[in-house]
Amino acid sequence: MNLKALVEIARDKTRFPTISDYADFCLAYLEFIKTNLQAVIVSRNETNYRFFQYKEDGNFTVTRPINSNLMIPLEEFSAARDLFLGIIGDIRGPRDATDHERRTLCNFIYTCQQAIGAALDALPSNQSNFARKINGDLFERFIFLVLNQVGIETTQGSISVPIKVKGRTECLMSYQHDLIIGIDKVPKAFGSVKTSSKDRLDKIFIDKFLYNQLTDSNTPHFAIFLNDVQRKGTEGKYGISGTFLPGHFRGYTIKLSPLDGVYYFDIRPNMRTDSFLKQHISTFDNFLFSEVWKFTG
Repeated sequence: MNLKALVEIARDKTRFPTISDYADFCLAYLEFIKTNLQAVIVSRNETNYRFFQYKEDGNFTVTRPINSNLMIPLEEFSAARDLFLGIIGDIRGPRDATDHERRTLCNFIYTCQQAIGAALDALPSNQSNFARKINGDLFERFIFLVLNQVGIETTQGSISVPIKVKGRTECLMSYQHDLIIGIDKVPKAFGSVKTSSKDRLDKIFIDKFLYNQLTDSNTPHFAIFLNDVQRKGTEGKYGISGTFLPGHFRGYTIKLSPLDGVYYFDIRPNMRTDSFLKQHISTFDNFLFSEVWKFTG
């Protein structure tokens, strides 16, 4: 499959109704980049990150940073796909998992989603906002499909929130959520699913604070992020920079309302080493193998 065909698929959300569609696209993309790239550029500051440069068919565009420690190579993809489908077919509650299962769960989702994002990077620069929106929507749908596959009652969209004064409903407010986890359609937790926390972190914390203030409740809110890195530098000197704001995260957690879980696929090093951050942030495998189930009781 050529780059033009890959881009046309990636930009059409109707082409991804199932997990298998994500996997099929990823396989096609991995086959394409095996022999059809102009160059693979190594990040100058964090060398585990790579940038793919397309040939003339992609206007020599350089993609987003790809973490080579997480991106599954073509030769290993089919085996990872089989194991991933086995994992999500087996999870029906909290359970132990091997390190290999944990890595495969996270890396498979990361690889499929980054294949979509990197393909969309081939679009002209005047379509970058459209590409970001499509990529974000498809990531949100991917996580939704995974949660439903493991048997967690999950919906998306708006809910009406009654605003009560002295027990009387004065009005209704509409709240939009990426994920709504519920039992018998009663909301038990709300999730934000974003490719990055950049320009979104404030809203996620504020949404939890306002929702629980307006409803006199303590409904859990969690967040799932793909990564928090972006390309920096000029041609020949590309590197990566982080987009996570640890000061904002600390401030909102301490003074506003802490989130009930923050999960990454490509977790930043300081989230593993900083004593405060690692109390509140972990990888997606912890969410799916154990922590999400506390919202379903």
